[in-house]
Amino acid sequence: MTSTSPAASSAANARGRSAEEGWQGHLPSSRGYRRILLGLGAAGLATFAQLYSPQGLLPTLARGLEVSASDAALSVSLATLGVALAVLPWSWVADRVGRLQAMRAAIVAATVLGVLVALAPSLEVLLALRLVEGMALGGLPALAVTYLHEEVHGSHTAAAAAAYISGTTLGGAAGRLVAGPLAGLVGWRGALLAVAALCAVASVAFLRIMPTARGHRATGATARTVLHGIRTSLRDPVLLALYAQGALLMGAFVAVYNYLAFRLEGPEFGLPASVASLIFAAYAAGTVSSRSAGRWAGRTGRRTMVLASTGAVVAGALVTLSSPLPLVVVGLLVFTAGFFAVHATASAWVGARATTGRAQATALYNVAYYSGSALVGWALGYAWTGLGWPGVVASVVGLAAVAAVVAVRTLPAGR
Repeated sequence: MTSTSPAASSAANARGRSAEEGWQGHLPSSRGYRRILLGLGAAGLATFAQLYSPQGLLPTLARGLEVSASDAALSVSLATLGVALAVLPWSWVADRVGRLQAMRAAIVAATVLGVLVALAPSLEVLLALRLVEGMALGGLPALAVTYLHEEVHGSHTAAAAAAYISGTTLGGAAGRLVAGPLAGLVGWRGALLAVAALCAVASVAFLRIMPTARGHRATGATARTVLHGIRTSLRDPVLLALYAQGALLMGAFVAVYNYLAFRLEGPEFGLPASVASLIFAAYAAGTVSSRSAGRWAGRTGRRTMVLASTGAVVAGALVTLSSPLPLVVVGLLVFTAGFFAVHATASAWVGARATTGRAQATALYNVAYYSGSALVGWALGYAWTGLGWPGVVASVVGLAAVAAVVAVRTLPAGR
């Protein structure tokens, strides 16, 4: 390790952010801007279809392997834990080799691992591969928002980040909607192979579409540089509050989608797996709300947007307690729209807030976000086992209430 001072490290980062003299970033009217959004949309599809495709198979997986709902949910939680573990190392790699190069390496590795997961000979091997697959996938969410802040004009980064988040919702929905119905026809292995093939096509599109990076030059960042960026981020109470939003609400979100399928396939509704898996079409609400979040946050203020969207999360979760299936679907739509609006606002806010160590700041948001997914998404399986769906909803409302209190007490008002 070198003896580089924090001031020198910050200067190195500043030089890295200014790869081309006078570069201000792509504008929406430019071809480069459109290629970035298309390319990151393909990356979001490849990443989140792979990451969450087993969620559409959980009841089938639990029955086939004769394990509990919580144990089956480990196939999702271990992958998201892998993402949480890997985002900071990926931010360091990106500082050394460049954001785009790091994302390319991540997406290729994840595509290969996606095939290996489908061919795993046992549950233990599958879970181990899912952990490693998540570590590879971590390179995309860890770097995408940072990349946008360096390649897109500052006045349009919030809208671009919201567009990227909306693309990730399509990926998450696609993986679940492909895997769930196919599992009943070709088994869980065939379903996961189909998702892997879809992700391979999206990965090739990403590799071919993305324009050459102009806003960042690899700096040869040292471990000291990375640690300085981490310390700076962890000393900022606003960033800590935004990390809390990601951790608490993502945990609640994953828990709802993990265990609602068990309810729909259970005695209360008795839906076949191919029909129950269609609940993931509710992600369309998140696609719309995340794209709108950047525009509304600019009008109402980011904190107001976060609080209003958290209110939608609570309202939607409570409506899912209803017995009529149409009301359950309405509640899920409201819940999903609220969650993705919070996520789009908070993730863009982190990138805008961080002036030193932006890569580390956004990586820490992803650490919190995916840790919440892994730990809460798994733990609320015990609420489902012990208290059923009311127990899951009560836990979700409690998590959202804590997030709202943190937001009111810490996040600044205004635009």
